[in-house]
Parts: sequence; C-alpha cells; structure tokens
Amino acid sequence: MKNTVDHFLDITGLVCPMTFVRTKLAAERLPQGQILEVRLNYGEPLQNVPASLREHGYEVSEVQPENPADLTGPHRIFIRRN
Repeated sequence: MKNTVDHFLDITGLVCPMTFVRTKLAAERLPQGQILEVRLNYGEPLQNVPASLREHGYEVSEVQPENPADLTGPHRIFIRRN
C-alpha cells in the first residue's frame, strides 16, 4: 500500500485492550479509501491490533518495524477503510 497516509495515530503509550479500541475508533472515522498509519509497540499490540482490524473488515498491510535493525521496537501498520 504505497499511497499517501491520510491520518496518523500513535498508540505506543496505551495497553490492550485500549490499543485496539483507539485504533478501531480512528479507523471508523476514515472515509472510504483513506489510509490510517498507526504506530504501535511490539508484542501484544502488534499481534492483536492488526488481526482484530482484519476481523472487522479493514485492510491492513505494510506492517513495518520503525528500525529494521530492532524488530522488538515500535512498528507501523497501515489501515485502509474499504
């Protein structure tokens, strides 16, 4: 998904389940076709947030570590509302 990011959300200061709740609320506000970039922590948020969003019908792609040399650091995911 190499398109322009329309919105950004940083949830690195939150813990589950608030990571998913905040991301889902932001995704629900997206107009169709827009992209939300989410910055989240490695571990439970990285496992749960993308999977839960996919279950709710959002397209999640380009899960990327911010620093490829540190795969346990913050990551970025990109969500499109279909």
